[in-house]
Amino acid sequence: MFIEKRKAGKDTKYYLVHSYRENGNVKKLRKYLGLNLSPVSLQKAREESEKQINRELKRLSTEVFAFSLTKSQLNKLNKYEEKIKIRHLQGWRWKIFTEKFTYNTNAIEGSTIQLSEVPEILRRKKAKNAEELETKGVAKAVAFIRTTKEDLSLNLIKKLHSLCFEGSKHFAGKFRNVEVVIRTGAGEIVHAGVPAAQLNEYLDDLISWYRENKDKFKPLILATIIHNQFEFIHPFQDGNGRVGRLLLNFILLKKGYPPININFVDRRKYYEALQEYSQHNDLKHTIKFLVEQYKKTLEQVTTKLLIRKNVGP
Repeated sequence: MFIEKRKAGKDTKYYLVHSYRENGNVKKLRKYLGLNLSPVSLQKAREESEKQINRELKRLSTEVFAFSLTKSQLNKLNKYEEKIKIRHLQGWRWKIFTEKFTYNTNAIEGSTIQLSEVPEILRRKKAKNAEELETKGVAKAVAFIRTTKEDLSLNLIKKLHSLCFEGSKHFAGKFRNVEVVIRTGAGEIVHAGVPAAQLNEYLDDLISWYRENKDKFKPLILATIIHNQFEFIHPFQDGNGRVGRLLLNFILLKKGYPPININFVDRRKYYEALQEYSQHNDLKHTIKFLVEQYKKTLEQVTTKLLIRKNVGP
């Protein structure tokens, strides 16, 4: 929340403003505080208006991320989870998952490291270049989300970024203070991160929403919501895709689900699903895509996890 001043001749009007997304647009809750207020009066008026805005936000708590789910819609999304029967990765299967996830998540972002090179890079004590540093970094981040007892927080998000990019990016572990956009290979802008001036507010909303709603959704739905909204915000200058996919798996593991490896060869479908959320607030495409990726992941690490076939959405 921030104070907005408006000049009216020689007078100054004060408002308390809170921004949020709804139906793909940024909207604002604005409360009038008063005219020509002293610092003491301004602070008092602000405290009262913050209470009013927080009450409204609580009422809208499931709509913070530009979508609202009716009970019927939520039940329909939750049915996707009926397609998966949970079995956990054990022992050497975690090693295989780490190698494949590290390769794929970096390749999606343009890394030229090949899957066959990953095991040797992870065995070596020192990396030879930035791509190898990021290979080792992502593997460290996977180990971290497997073992940490922390819950989702801004510090955890920054730690994941730092683990991935320490030594390869000068802004590792730091939220951006610049504007960012995502472009196609032809230079077309397909998504712009939230304005840098509103970044802290969006991130605070992300954590607040998670704390209030983490027990209301099944694990895959919850993880998808956090992942998609994180990618919509795009809080880092670079590296948002990798951190977002780590967050997806952090929440799945936290809730007792096995992790998902999003395959490089399926990156186009992945981006299309994210665009459906960004542009139309549609979560279904991402969830359906992730169910498909679960099947592939578990085939790749040769677990006995069974995916029930022919179950409709």
